[in-house]
Amino acid sequence: MKVLQLAKFYYPVMGGVETVAYDIAEILNEKGIVCDILCTNINGTTVYDNVNGYKVFRAGIIGDLFSTQISFKYIEILRDIIDEYDVLHVHLPNPLANLAIMCANVKRKKIVIHWHSDIIKQKNLLKIYRPMQSWLLKKADAIIGTSEQYIQNSKDLSEYQNKCIAVPIGIDPNRLNADANIIKIIKERYFGKKIILSLGRHVYYKGFKYLIESAQYLNDEYIILIGGEGPLTNELADSIVKNNFQTKVELLGKIDRDELGSYFSACDVFCLPSIMKSEAFGVVQIEAMSFAKPVIATNITGSGTSWVNKHDSSGLNVEIMDSQQIADAVKKITIDPLLYQRYSVDAKRRFDEYFHRDVMLAQIIDIYKSL
Repeated sequence: MKVLQLAKFYYPVMGGVETVAYDIAEILNEKGIVCDILCTNINGTTVYDNVNGYKVFRAGIIGDLFSTQISFKYIEILRDIIDEYDVLHVHLPNPLANLAIMCANVKRKKIVIHWHSDIIKQKNLLKIYRPMQSWLLKKADAIIGTSEQYIQNSKDLSEYQNKCIAVPIGIDPNRLNADANIIKIIKERYFGKKIILSLGRHVYYKGFKYLIESAQYLNDEYIILIGGEGPLTNELADSIVKNNFQTKVELLGKIDRDELGSYFSACDVFCLPSIMKSEAFGVVQIEAMSFAKPVIATNITGSGTSWVNKHDSSGLNVEIMDSQQIADAVKKITIDPLLYQRYSVDAKRRFDEYFHRDVMLAQIIDIYKSL
């Protein structure tokens, strides 16, 4: 059996979807199942690459539109190589991959769609793209959703429930390493304070505004650290100054991957304050759980985030856009040492049961074999 994954980008570009694709390729090839990658390059150059012994076809782009890469080379490469593969594993949303499959000969190919999220923001694109998307969903032999909750609440998947299989995202717990010296530096920098950590691109749906506003309900025993950067970084920074929260909230910028594990280890609580269904799963939650850290997440209608973080077990789920509830959850988790210990143990236990990379891959391999 030979598998070709179709993705937007691939390692060393690493976002949530790219990490999933990377883990799938690495483990499948370790187990003797050939898995190669077709993706776009970050520039106009087409590169035929080799990563750890498997092929990565990086198609040059001529631009992007509505956050979608435009690449005729991507379509051409798929048509040239498709006969070598038995299974096409397609990470969506990705209109370019959808179009490439429509232009290729897929008659005798098994198609597995990995549905990471509905298209939420780009409504104009969706009007144009929906017929193509529907064609691919009908063509698919199996559709992987990241949670049963997301599958059941996705309008796009409503007609294809019989093909859908819930496979939660799993990560390698050893991917992020904690360094004792870095942990010591972090704890000394915020000595005597309980650390609430949050991470992500500074974009509208992440809800960092409400996490910052929660500082008004927390005393000086707490510090909120927000990693990442994005188009709203300056706006968030202005909000911190405007509200005089400089001693309560700090923007860390992009955290180096070599230091990220140390921040997870040093923090007391992790918070995912997202407010829209664009946050379909929240991989950062399970990264925190792998370090036995309690999580505060939000109840986003139709999203899987509040399933990932089991309420009153691995942490607490609060309503969206409610700074008071975020602060109350922080205090509830951290004030009682016995309760804190229970949440920590349950967070690690939930990670091991549902979100370990090996659990995800075993389920995906079973799907391939069933086809």
